[in-house]
Amino acid sequence: MTKMGRTIARRAALFALAGAVAACGLPRVGPSKSEIYAGSVERQGDAFIVSVNDRVTRATAVVPALGFSEKFQNASVVGSDTIRAGDTLGIAIWENVEDGILTTAGAPASLDEVQVDGSGYIFIPYAGRIRAAGNSPEAIRRIVTEKLASQTPDPQVMVRRLAGDGSTVTLTGAIAGQGVYPIERPTRTLNAMLARAGGVAVSSEIAKVKIIRGDQTGEIWFEDLFHDPKLDIALRGGDRILVEEDSRSYTALGATGAQNRVKFDTKTLSAIEAIAQVGGLQSAIADPTGVFVFRNEAAEIANQVLGRTDLIGAQRMVYVLNLTEPNGMFMARDFVIRDGDTVYVTEAPYVQWTKVLSAITGSLSSAGSITSLANSVGG
Repeated sequence: MTKMGRTIARRAALFALAGAVAACGLPRVGPSKSEIYAGSVERQGDAFIVSVNDRVTRATAVVPALGFSEKFQNASVVGSDTIRAGDTLGIAIWENVEDGILTTAGAPASLDEVQVDGSGYIFIPYAGRIRAAGNSPEAIRRIVTEKLASQTPDPQVMVRRLAGDGSTVTLTGAIAGQGVYPIERPTRTLNAMLARAGGVAVSSEIAKVKIIRGDQTGEIWFEDLFHDPKLDIALRGGDRILVEEDSRSYTALGATGAQNRVKFDTKTLSAIEAIAQVGGLQSAIADPTGVFVFRNEAAEIANQVLGRTDLIGAQRMVYVLNLTEPNGMFMARDFVIRDGDTVYVTEAPYVQWTKVLSAITGSLSSAGSITSLANSVGG
């Protein structure tokens, strides 16, 4: 065989070995760009692959809608002495006649330990059943006086709370001081009550405040309390206030600084922030043209993104970010990450080829060592 023939044969053998090594499945962080594109709907796959642009960022910029209903926002501030069911009252009545219906002149009729029943009512002789819950002691005094005035001239009535917490709220969750707190003059609104309990015990950027009032529930971001005065609602006795840390998360995979399930650290999170949160791209192996966001998208948004109207149900969407484009970083900054997203960064094409060469070099070195060892033994 000529020298040129031997060279061609060696090259052919090298390429054959490279193909064999690659076919063995070298270690890698995940699918390549070409493999992801192969799963697109256009290639009989089941996912829509969309390059991110300004229109896509606007259509997909959806954040959880939190807020209080008008019924919560329109509730007026309650008095600090509001009576509630279970409270115990002390009631004294004076009459201006010698022979009164309840007592004689100068001596009060004392009704001690009159308890407000479960329906919020009390009973006063000759005045009947009176609504106490929701009223202040002064309001109850006026009601009793009016009821008795038709039966005894100019009655004098005094009402005071003997026992009971009055209007209270319960604070639980990520709060510095969990417990039951009375609604007092300084703590009639949500923000003041949270401050009274020591404030939230998690980062304000990811704290959510939920209020349960009877069969109604309202939830807001804690930070929004400072931006919208309407959210600093008046409290009601029996309100249950729960402070929670935001539970949203995304998964980071591929050629990033860390592969993990990561919680949101802000109310809104962009793609560039999500990548930074896990340590950025691995400079030695990451392909900045292959940043993918996998998501199950609602049909309404998917139709808007794709310019269609026929899609029904959740759709598998793969959004592509190319950080090397002139506005690539801006697109990544504007693209909003949502709960349950998977952020995946592919390896650069040369990385796999480098692994193939390393495997071949290692194989050739091992083969040479074995040949040398065989020659030595044979010698």
